[in-house]
Amino acid sequence: MMKISLKNLPELYSFIAKKNDLYLPIFKAGQVDFAKWDKDAIVDLNKLKTTKSAKDVFFPQSQDLVRFEVDGKKISIDEPIMPTNKQVIFGVKACDNRSFELLDMAFVEDYPDTFYEMRRANTTIVTLACAKPDEACFCKAYGIDAADPKGDVSTWIVDGYLHWMPNTDKGIELTTEVKDFFELDMDNSAVENQQSEIRAIIDRLPYSNIDLSKFTPDKLLELFNSPKWKALSEACLGCGTCTFVCPTCQCYDVKDFKTKTGVQRFKCWDSCMFADFTKCAHGNTRPSQMQRYRQRFMHKLVYFPSNHDGVYSCVGCGRCVQKCPQMLNIVKVIKTLGEDK
Repeated sequence: MMKISLKNLPELYSFIAKKNDLYLPIFKAGQVDFAKWDKDAIVDLNKLKTTKSAKDVFFPQSQDLVRFEVDGKKISIDEPIMPTNKQVIFGVKACDNRSFELLDMAFVEDYPDTFYEMRRANTTIVTLACAKPDEACFCKAYGIDAADPKGDVSTWIVDGYLHWMPNTDKGIELTTEVKDFFELDMDNSAVENQQSEIRAIIDRLPYSNIDLSKFTPDKLLELFNSPKWKALSEACLGCGTCTFVCPTCQCYDVKDFKTKTGVQRFKCWDSCMFADFTKCAHGNTRPSQMQRYRQRFMHKLVYFPSNHDGVYSCVGCGRCVQKCPQMLNIVKVIKTLGEDK
């Protein structure tokens, strides 16, 4: 393990950014989100959770797919350049790091999204342990250890130092490049003590031991037909906030936009909570908000694990717990539907 003084981190960022697009939790417009670093950026590694997750780096909120330029009867096609830049995401928490694995199941397995796949292949993930998890966190329920965040490189902030440990070939390659900024850390006791403190905090959090045993593939019809969905969803606004802050949501739409000289086709995030989501000529296949609400959580807790060896499409980050204006988050669904066993 190695360590670097926190006051020397700007020099480290500058060095990494010479060869890579460097993404960090950056304070801007009143909130902290992952964004591309520059020398004027206000980096906030102390923020427990960014407003949105880091999935934007691999799965952008909006992405051009193709442009059609029309000149009389002549049509030319302008395809976007594949994203080949090397990238480093620095400061990713354990829950968000796990979310990348779930997104891989959607965008790499079976029918690969080449843009997503290329970004993933060219990115090194530097994670950061959660020094002070909050009461909305429940990553432990999904087997995630916030004190050991994994990734290509794991880091911990303790006593004015960032402690650094590579885990993969990508992590070792980056570590070799930046090693001159670090000093050897032969005593791991500070990190081990922090890990014990983090795990002790997590054990005391209200949702850490939430019971997921009700949500299994064999109970699909029972859960789908539960009369509790009506009462659960009555106050839902269909605003989509939960899906836009969620690190594992993967819904998108493809749209054409008419320009002065042709057509621009792009992909953008969408939400299963919206009334026009997957709207067909005959209308919406889920016309009521209750059906849309049920779809979201059945996918997270039953459909996705049914198709991926029991892996839930949730990482317990707690963003929806904190951001839903009506408190209709996934924890409420799990607790309400899990009462009948």
